Amino acid sequence: MNELNATTASAATPLRKVDVKNAQTAKDFEGMFLGQMTKIMLESVEKGEVNGGAGEEMFKGVLAEKLGTEMANRGGVGLAPMVLDSILKLQQGQ
Repeated sequence: MNELNATTASAATPLRKVDVKNAQTAKDFEGMFLGQMTKIMLESVEKGEVNGGAGEEMFKGVLAEKLGTEMANRGGVGLAPMVLDSILKLQQGQ
């Protein structure tokens, strides 16, 4: 169910046509959410004797964003299908 495609919103809903832009929006949302979670986790890591200095601090946010996007591209955690289902319900006025 981690796989997000353009024909179904989730296993619990009947088959319906899904706009590719809506599916991409749901996937982007999951990527952004995972990136923010990754950023929080990276901030909780203690600095050791060897660290990247100012460069590490500067690019830690970029790393978290890219990790979140890549996690979403590889199936994510199942958030995108739920977001897509909500988008479809909102569009149908439910």
